[in-house]
Amino acid sequence: MEHWSVRQLQERINSMLYERTAISKKPEETIKHDLKKLREDNQLSPDLIFRDPYLLHFLGLADSYPEKDLESAILAEMQRFIIEMGSDFAFLARQKRITIDNRDYRIDLLFYHRKLKCFVAIDLKIGEFEAAHKGNMELYLRYLEKYEQVEGENTPVGLVLCTGKNDEHVELLQLHKSNIRVAEYLTLLPSREYLQEKLHKAVEIARNNLLADSKSEGE
Repeated sequence: MEHWSVRQLQERINSMLYERTAISKKPEETIKHDLKKLREDNQLSPDLIFRDPYLLHFLGLADSYPEKDLESAILAEMQRFIIEMGSDFAFLARQKRITIDNRDYRIDLLFYHRKLKCFVAIDLKIGEFEAAHKGNMELYLRYLEKYEQVEGENTPVGLVLCTGKNDEHVELLQLHKSNIRVAEYLTLLPSREYLQEKLHKAVEIARNNLLADSKSEGE
């Protein structure tokens, strides 16, 4: 699907690419269903696209930096950033200005995903994810849906990239209903053990949520 070379494929395996995708934390039946749709209908689900965390160690950032420096570093290393995101992402704009009720807002980075056939708005945050970030992203997505989306395209997706997140915040805000994803990014390349520990925790949370949903449906 990505047309990787042998070297690139090995790099993806070493960076635990599959384990970082959203699909790896889903129930087995969901994984089989999404892979079947991809294989038979060439229909790609967002869970096969978006990752958590994203490894942005190639940006060369220091321990502390403002959001502007993060954005500039991404633009300077756009090719490698897109490789980490996935090759079907097409860069459209930086600091895209949108005007709503005579007030200006800016989308940090705007992409288009060819196979998902939708806009992808990215909000860059220094620090942990906060509930207020949801409202900002919802505004961006509804604007794109109303004024930029054309016939045949799918609903825009939002990605909030932050240095940390509280899983209960993400769960209670029900971001999936707004087509919003939250993912951490790491500016220093972590050890494989760190990634495994972090991903094991994410899988456990997903499994507990699934069990809780099953119990509530059975009551």
